[in-house]
Amino acid sequence: MAVQEARRGSGSDKSAIEAAHGGGCTCGDCPHGAREGHRRAVAAFLRRRDEFAAGQGLPAAVAHSASASRQWVSEELTQSAELVARRGRAEGDAWLAGLGRRTTAAVWAAVVLLLLGQSLTAIGTGWTAARTAGLAAALLVAGALTAASWFHRTRGGALAPVIGEDNRLSTSRAVAVAWVLLVAYAVLVLAGQLALASGHDRRDALISGLELGRATGAVTVLAVVCGIAVLVRRVVGLRVLGQRLQKVRADRPRASDLLTDDAGRGTFADIQYVVISAVALVFAAVRLARRPEQLPDLPWGLAVVVLVSAATYLAGKYAEGGRPVILSVVRAREAGDLDAPIRTGDDIEIRGAGFVPPGAQRADRLSRMVVRIGAVNVHVPLVPVTGGFSSPTDDALTVPVPADVEPGRVDVQVVTGAGVETNRYAIDVTD
Repeated sequence: MAVQEARRGSGSDKSAIEAAHGGGCTCGDCPHGAREGHRRAVAAFLRRRDEFAAGQGLPAAVAHSASASRQWVSEELTQSAELVARRGRAEGDAWLAGLGRRTTAAVWAAVVLLLLGQSLTAIGTGWTAARTAGLAAALLVAGALTAASWFHRTRGGALAPVIGEDNRLSTSRAVAVAWVLLVAYAVLVLAGQLALASGHDRRDALISGLELGRATGAVTVLAVVCGIAVLVRRVVGLRVLGQRLQKVRADRPRASDLLTDDAGRGTFADIQYVVISAVALVFAAVRLARRPEQLPDLPWGLAVVVLVSAATYLAGKYAEGGRPVILSVVRAREAGDLDAPIRTGDDIEIRGAGFVPPGAQRADRLSRMVVRIGAVNVHVPLVPVTGGFSSPTDDALTVPVPADVEPGRVDVQVVTGAGVETNRYAIDVTD
């Protein structure tokens, strides 16, 4: 009752916040649209969280009760976090819509750089048919990517194929797409030279450049990285469905996704795969520039290095993640409290691991955590401290035992923000 009265009293404050146009509108109060609305919402949430952590802003109706204060603070922060999440999604959609234009501009900028490089290197040696074929191939590839950008203009343009279902850049897809583009460009260069060739000997030499024996290493690497991209998607999907991996959708993709996990921490498997693949791609591109009459012949030593890197990346995907687990449940005790069994109305502290999935550290995700105590679902309250939350955390969370729980032996189970359930842990609730 005290919480409801306090919430009615704060209605005018909420109306004032909503009237401030903190979202994705385009009026004068939001000169930068969704991005500015998200920035304002984040700033308001952080300010409110720190105020509550310092004991400020509590209405008098709930200030006398610790449990009522905690519930009111948690609900207020949850609503504010949901506003931040909506603004974040709006900003992500707007950012993706603009990404298509930026990727198209980057593609044509690369074509211009190729033309400048060819013009500079042609000084003294003259313009050759291989240069013409290379420029024509670049124009064809750029045109295809531009068309793809238009068809996927709301989903990141040409980068849409490398954006995963969790709205993050996929490392395996990005590496595979890079190799596919290089090989396709090399074939187009050969086709252009073949179209410009006048003598039979020259045409026969160009056709022999497509023989498998001259590019076995590159073709093997292409096959493996494409297979890795398909297999990783299957592995991740099965692990998510089997509740052995927790996945949380991101607001928008970032370049750092290629080198980090869902929580933004750098991972060895991803970093080594991207670095070694990039080195091999640069080597293959140089070989193509030096010998445009054949597919880039990747030496077997370098090809094996790429294959080992791909195997390491795949093993890392199998090893990551894990199901959350409850290790113990104890009665939460404040200073001065007497030792006692767990009763209805008491707070219990659930200790374990994996309660907060990678990428779910935001308040809107934390507020979705639920603890089942018997047949009762208890939403985990947000307990703010300066700079974050003391509960819930990845290894501990605190919830009250509601009065609806019948005394006796009951099971406790945590449902994380990703929807994954932990094991059941039995506790005794006394009268």
